[in-house]
Amino acid sequence: MGNIVLTKVNKSFGATNVIPQIDLTIEDGEFVVFVGPSGCGKSTLLRLIAGLEDTTSGTISIDGRDVTAEAPAKRGLAMVFQSYALYPHMSVYNNIAFPLKMAGIDKAAIDQKVKAAAATLNLTAYLERRPGQLSGGQRQRVAIGRAIVRQPKAFLFDEPLSNLDAALRGTMRLEISELHHQLATTMIYVTHDQVEAMTMADKIVVLNAGNIEQVGSPLDLYRSPRNQFVAGFIGSPRMNFVTGAEAAKHGAKTIGVRPEHLKLSTSSGAWKGTVGVAEHLGSDTFLHIHAEGIGQLTARADGEFARAHGDAIWLTPEEGKIHRFDDNGLAI
Repeated sequence: MGNIVLTKVNKSFGATNVIPQIDLTIEDGEFVVFVGPSGCGKSTLLRLIAGLEDTTSGTISIDGRDVTAEAPAKRGLAMVFQSYALYPHMSVYNNIAFPLKMAGIDKAAIDQKVKAAAATLNLTAYLERRPGQLSGGQRQRVAIGRAIVRQPKAFLFDEPLSNLDAALRGTMRLEISELHHQLATTMIYVTHDQVEAMTMADKIVVLNAGNIEQVGSPLDLYRSPRNQFVAGFIGSPRMNFVTGAEAAKHGAKTIGVRPEHLKLSTSSGAWKGTVGVAEHLGSDTFLHIHAEGIGQLTARADGEFARAHGDAIWLTPEEGKIHRFDDNGLAI
């Protein structure tokens, strides 16, 4: 249950081709994240799987059954949107129960399913409240509960945390990940936030202009990006890119070094620079450095690393941590 296969899927809006052609397999029980910049096609791809958009060509199958032409309600999927889409006049209980009532499920079964979902999501104490009496995180959990009671083959999440503040996003990331382990159901999650992708996914699908740039585990993409786009998108802060003579020394058009792979010294190193802005975050300090003959670089240092604006500093890339890219931006 929950195996989803896309074969040569294409989507055009009039003359605009937003998904040129995609082949993708999502295994049963996987947590797959679609990630990429705004406008890359990730939400459109999710809506194609859900049946909320028609495919221009290609096929979508779920558990071996072609559902390309089937209505959303017949695909056995549940979608959680960015907006909670709750009924403000209904209690939490009735919001969660609504899809079951519409399906004609008997009262006793509805009660059992709603209470089980509420217990899973820590919503039992809030069942008689209305959405306006809940926090943003609680409202999102109600929306997830409404999806859970349907016992879908897969959950589809379309940027569900983007309306929450930073602290609550972190909490909800953990809750959704824990929920995946409890339910062991396929989940597809769309986000533009690569931190969400790295912390939640079993498998990440990196999209750019409607094309899949790379598919792999978070660490696969971090350690072995296929091209410069993936290298720059995965990892926070983003990878540093260096061109010119320094790249040529390594037989590349461009080299990439992550901020955490730059060794810092106050006395000597491969590249001399001057500290600009220093961002002190407690456990880490991010230094924005102007390196002579290279340009702007970002380095991650220990939170206690004491350098101030205008101080001299030396940087040395860690051996074996330099990524090389050719004229087309492909990894060498």
